[in-house]
Amino acid sequence: MPAVVRGGRRQNSSPPQKRGAPRNGGRGRAPRNASAIPGKMAAIGRLDLSPRAVILSIAAGVLLLGGVLATGARAERISASMGRGVDGVMVGMGFKLEKVFIEGESAEATAAIQRAVQLQAGQPITSIDLDAVRERVEGVGWVKSARIVRLLPNTLIVDVTEHDRLAVWQVGGRNQVIDGHGAVITGADAGRYPELPLVVGVGAEQAAAEILPLIAQRPRLMSRIEALVRVDERRWDLRLKDGSLILLPAINQEAALIQLDEMDQRRRLLELGFARIDLRTPEEVAVRPSSGNA
Repeated sequence: MPAVVRGGRRQNSSPPQKRGAPRNGGRGRAPRNASAIPGKMAAIGRLDLSPRAVILSIAAGVLLLGGVLATGARAERISASMGRGVDGVMVGMGFKLEKVFIEGESAEATAAIQRAVQLQAGQPITSIDLDAVRERVEGVGWVKSARIVRLLPNTLIVDVTEHDRLAVWQVGGRNQVIDGHGAVITGADAGRYPELPLVVGVGAEQAAAEILPLIAQRPRLMSRIEALVRVDERRWDLRLKDGSLILLPAINQEAALIQLDEMDQRRRLLELGFARIDLRTPEEVAVRPSSGNA
């Protein structure tokens, strides 16, 4: 007869055992702390690793994978739809882009950086790919590095570090702005940097970082220089604004400049003027006076 449930207890139709009859197959009374859960109920939750169960699990996994593959692009559309739903919720909660601040940029580079950001007001701020924004901004010729910061609920900060402007490099009739590594800064207008030193010739952009700091340590000389001309990609000629020329050696440039300092202190060469000073041979410095001092 089927079991009958009354008041939450399960009662069997079989007659109850007598009080004196043993409950353990005649082996004596069960211990007091023995589980009162029937055998079949106690088995619930234990892992069934029988061959039949393993085969059924594998088959279910294959069917699930096949179902996903069979949907093709529909799976992507489902995922995209779910993503749009989440984005809509975030926008509804106020997490949307309203402000973009660009910091560290020059006035000349601002427009190019703004175009590279490529973000729209009102889009979900939580779904913005910060790495993608950074890569676009760093692709601008002015920018050396960029850091993108998301400030919830509605602000994005683009903090840029631009390339340093070392000099204007003239080669092939073109003037280009270069940084401290000799790289051309794309988009920089050389005409806007008249204060930068002018380096001329093939290879001048790569060698400028070595010579310019030495010249900058000598303000009297620096203020008189019109251009530094690279000769045979080996050495420099310093062309002064009054037409004078200083020939530096291919090596030991600093020693040659120290020698020039000593001569200037003794004879005030930079003030009195000269046509040419040849410092290529330290033991035989040749000074040609200008026509007015001859």
